[in-house]
Amino acid sequence: MAQSYQNDITKLLKADAAKPEKKPDIKKFLKAILIAFILALLVKSFFVEANTIPSASMENTLLVGDFVLVNKAAYKLSTPGSIPFINISIPKLTLISLTPPKRNDVIVFRFPGNQNEIKPTDNVNFIKRIIGLPGDTIQIKQGIVYVNNKKIPLPKNALLNKSKTFSETPDSRIFPPDNKWNSDNYGPVIAPRKGMTVNISNNNIRKWQIIIDRELGKSAVSVEGTVITINDKPVRSYTFKKNYYFVLGDNRDDSMDSRFWGFVPSDLIVGKAIMIYWSWNESASSSKLSELLNPIRIKRIFSVIH
Repeated sequence: MAQSYQNDITKLLKADAAKPEKKPDIKKFLKAILIAFILALLVKSFFVEANTIPSASMENTLLVGDFVLVNKAAYKLSTPGSIPFINISIPKLTLISLTPPKRNDVIVFRFPGNQNEIKPTDNVNFIKRIIGLPGDTIQIKQGIVYVNNKKIPLPKNALLNKSKTFSETPDSRIFPPDNKWNSDNYGPVIAPRKGMTVNISNNNIRKWQIIIDRELGKSAVSVEGTVITINDKPVRSYTFKKNYYFVLGDNRDDSMDSRFWGFVPSDLIVGKAIMIYWSWNESASSSKLSELLNPIRIKRIFSVIH
């Protein structure tokens, strides 16, 4: 009996010794990594994007150090506006149109360019609140915003300087150029609507020139005496091909927005900011171990953006 048991043990040991050592399957591992990378790329390109808040222009709705999620499919499903990871702009193609942006939506968009730029020098994202929709007339009087002659209340968490004295001095940085406006007293301006036709003359060409040039992607408008041409053809009117939005920062006294560089065309909108998923106050950083978590704004994490 003992001999039989010993023989069985010997056979088991030999069988185990005969089995080759199982090597890790490199191909399966690389395939899993590739699939995960492709899925992450698809999600980032078509559905969700993460952005950080670098300035105080949206205080106190959004603070410097907030990390926000952007729903890229909130308004439409489209191809990416830039090559992922290298941030080079490419033409966007709308695949499916969904619901249009609404007033008071907080949106992320590609910067359209400074006051007189047809194409922006820097390919960067901005985040602001929609105030004027396509076709709306926007005006600011003594810091109060009016849309279609109706007073628009400040956002709930907007930073407001109640002791501010409103300026009457014209600001040369204001868009469009050659108007005697400033950020406190501005307009009226009309946000262009797709299909909207405007009459063009020597009296108002400066008002529309940069918008038309941006829409056509080049310096297409020319003025020679009383003759105005677009793409070398004399014109007296122009019909817009895109919808445009007027946006402001919630911190109106510290925001570079549509008052300074103009309207946001629909094709530059990346998506709707929906949630703060992380918030970090760099000014509260500390080298002490006991205060290591102080910079984290716990109450802001996973809060919905209104």
